[in-house]
Amino acid sequence: MSVTVDGDKSRLVPVRVRRILRGPRPEKVPSLVGTACTLIGLIDIAAGVFPRFRASRVHAIAEVLPGTLGPLSAALSLSAGVLLLLLAHGLKRHKRRAWRAAVVLLPLGAAAQFIWRHSVLGALLSLALLALLVRHRGEFAALPDPRSRWRALANFIVMGAGSLALGLVIVSAHPRRVVGDPSLSDRLEHVLYGLFGVEGPIAYTHGVDWTVGYSLGALGMLTALTTIYLALRPEHPAARLTDDDETRLRALLAQHGGRDSLGHFALRRDKGVVFSPSGKAAVCYRVVSGVMLASGDPIGDVEAWPGAIERFMDEAKAHSWTPAVMGCSETGGHVWTRETGLDALELGDEAVVDVADFSLSGRAMRNVRQMVKRIERNGYTTQVRRVRDLTDTELEQIRAAAAHWRGTDTERGFSMALGRIGAPGDGDAVIATAHKTDNADDTDNAADTAPGPFGDLKAIIHFVPWGPDGMSLELMRRDRSADPGMNELLIVAALQAAPTLGIARVSLNFAMFRAALARGEKIGAGPVLRAWRGLLVFLSRWFQIESLYKFNAKFQPRWEPRFVVYRKSRDLPRIGFAAMQAEGFVNLSLPRPFTRRATPAPRPCAHLPAPTRPEQEVRAA
Repeated sequence: MSVTVDGDKSRLVPVRVRRILRGPRPEKVPSLVGTACTLIGLIDIAAGVFPRFRASRVHAIAEVLPGTLGPLSAALSLSAGVLLLLLAHGLKRHKRRAWRAAVVLLPLGAAAQFIWRHSVLGALLSLALLALLVRHRGEFAALPDPRSRWRALANFIVMGAGSLALGLVIVSAHPRRVVGDPSLSDRLEHVLYGLFGVEGPIAYTHGVDWTVGYSLGALGMLTALTTIYLALRPEHPAARLTDDDETRLRALLAQHGGRDSLGHFALRRDKGVVFSPSGKAAVCYRVVSGVMLASGDPIGDVEAWPGAIERFMDEAKAHSWTPAVMGCSETGGHVWTRETGLDALELGDEAVVDVADFSLSGRAMRNVRQMVKRIERNGYTTQVRRVRDLTDTELEQIRAAAAHWRGTDTERGFSMALGRIGAPGDGDAVIATAHKTDNADDTDNAADTAPGPFGDLKAIIHFVPWGPDGMSLELMRRDRSADPGMNELLIVAALQAAPTLGIARVSLNFAMFRAALARGEKIGAGPVLRAWRGLLVFLSRWFQIESLYKFNAKFQPRWEPRFVVYRKSRDLPRIGFAAMQAEGFVNLSLPRPFTRRATPAPRPCAHLPAPTRPEQEVRAA
């Protein structure tokens, strides 16, 4: 195949030859450089650790790398390999600081090649890589990720464990040069001493002790220096919603909040926000493990969505984050894919109940109807009110109860959780509460019916506004000693009270992979669909996939599909893991020292501390 070059038809160059002459495409350079750093780093480590490697056929390749001969060169090779491995990921992500570090290290490596080993080829290799980095310096412009000094402790733990493991390999890599037969404990002791630059109990012959000593000392120095650097560098906190951002978002929700049931959840304090140039639309997000995770549709006027999406993608590109959207609607999915070229995949369905069509009558509602009537006969009553109609004492009691009844140590929720109750500006939210007055005359059950720390309060459901005529379920909590069915009772009470509050539609929980669960249990489902459903049922033991679907289906809702928007298929596992972290199902954060979460002892609610950011918890009876 041929092409015309510079408009001259007589100058025909094969496409493949032209690509070779041009070199790699600029956008591929960071990936190629990162991969090269990884491979060279592994070869450097092997050359510094294993003596047979330097004498093998691969020795011809290792000869052009920094430091492969002698005790000092072995330590330098090991250090270079570890540093290259640390820099490789940053170079692949276009990180500016990784580029700066590589640009500083490569001339030093070239000088070491020429001065220590008199290797012209090794020096040229380093300079060639340096020239490639300098030529494509514009590709390495990504800003740093949000970080904190906790990463210094994480680095110390990871690097320390890696240094111990690699140190054991170094100590054991010279079996013919070891004096005696040291035990595993002796080798561990030698590694620990060597990391601090002290001679250990193991002796070697033919100068190998210097090689091992330099190598272990280099590992200890790298661990110390990287930890000190991370501890002393300034923090770069994650994005947070400012008061001005919240004011602007509330103004957009007041005009366009009825479009998306997840709109009000954009007001979470732990989200960042980017606005369109006109200020008429915004995208809220959180960065988790290098993934820039947005939830729901953009906020504001649909006409201004492309501007906000473009700002979102620019921010992701500036930091080399992986862009993703969780739980957007079909309309939002169309706009995202059209404006960005991303792909969309159906994630599940949102259960929406139209208040005008809801009724407890009929065979389909028989189980819910019987459960509600049974609970009411047991003496439970309900109240459904706007948050602004609650007294300060009642609001404090509800907050304390919600924190006390939380079922997990980790606060959960991101896409469908607000993280607070009764904050200023949230007066339109709806609270449904279940109460049971204890019977003082029943002496037989006096011990069982003693007043609890929250009085007669037994269960709570919190809804956030969904435009002027809707509300979206945010939180469900109940006393573990209360009768089963509290959630059904309060949802039915909220739906029956909705007309008096001007509510015409209610969004319940989001059911992941609902279509697969529903189709997989029908007659005629194929083996692949049945296997997929079986896997989802198995995962439901931890993630409430099937239970949420069945719980929502009790109320005969209409199902609104929700989508995940992603860049490449290989990003889906990473996006899924980041979403699980954001929702609180996976917690990789380090524990704070000297603190622990303890279950508060029963006491009057007036003295209980107010909770912060309670997570969404759904438990079907």
